[in-house]
Amino acid sequence: MTGPSCTINSHWPHESVYWCESGSGEFSNAVNISINDESDSVLTVSPSWLNPGASVTLSCEVKPSSAGWRFYWYKAVPDFSKDNYRYELLPGSINGSVENSFIIHGQKQTAGFACRAGRGNPEYLTDYSESTFVWATDPHPAASLSVSPDREQHFTSESVTLNCGGNSAEWRVKRFRDGFISFWDEYYEIISGHRLSDCSDSWEMTGSSCTINSNLSFKSVFWCESGSGEFSDAVNISVHGMLTHAFFHSPEEFYRN
Repeated sequence: MTGPSCTINSHWPHESVYWCESGSGEFSNAVNISINDESDSVLTVSPSWLNPGASVTLSCEVKPSSAGWRFYWYKAVPDFSKDNYRYELLPGSINGSVENSFIIHGQKQTAGFACRAGRGNPEYLTDYSESTFVWATDPHPAASLSVSPDREQHFTSESVTLNCGGNSAEWRVKRFRDGFISFWDEYYEIISGHRLSDCSDSWEMTGSSCTINSNLSFKSVFWCESGSGEFSDAVNISVHGMLTHAFFHSPEEFYRN
C-alpha cells in the first residue's frame, strides 16, 4: 500500500470485495475483483513409439507461456471406477523441477504420462495435462493384445476383433485416433485432430474383446488396459472403404447425387 494506491500481485486465484476507508471515517463504494489463473499444462512425449529399454523424454509446456513454474511428472494408471486415470508421481518428481523436461530411462512397455505445473506461495497448481502415451511393441508385455484377422489393413465390409489377455478380470481397449479420414474422394482428405477414446464409445466391448464394425475409414492405435493397471503392447489398425463404381470427386458432387 503506497499512499492512496494498492497494488495486487497474486499467483493464487481468488475472488474478493475491496473498498477504501479514510482516517476520517469515510467509506468508498465496493467492487468485486476476481483473479484467475487459466494456465493449462500440455505434455508431449518423444518418441511416441519406442524400442523396449529406450529412453523417453517428457516435455511440459504451460499455456499461455509465463515464467516461474515448477513442473511435476506423473504416470497415468487406469482407474476403472472413474472410467479414467489416476496419476501417481514419478520417482524423482516429488519436489518438482524448474526444468520443463524429464527423462525416463529404460522404458519397456506402453505407458501413459501426465504433467502439471505450480508456482507461488502457497503453491497454485494447474490441472493435470491430458494423458499422453508412449507405445511399445514389447515381445513380453504385462498384458497382450491380439487382432483377428491378424493384419494391419482392413476393410469397412468386415469385422475386426481385438482380444485382451493377461492376469486380470477387467479390461478395456483404448483407441488413439490421429485425424479423421473422410470418404468423399480418392485422396482421403485428412482433417487434423487427436482423439483418445474407449472401444465402447463407438463399438461393442464384451468381456476382454472389442469388435470393430466401421462404415468409415480410419487409422488408429489400439492397446489394452487392465483393471490392475497393466498395459499391453500397441498396434496400428487401418480400415479402408471398398471402391465402387459410384465415384465422386468432391463433397459437392457427393451430395448432389
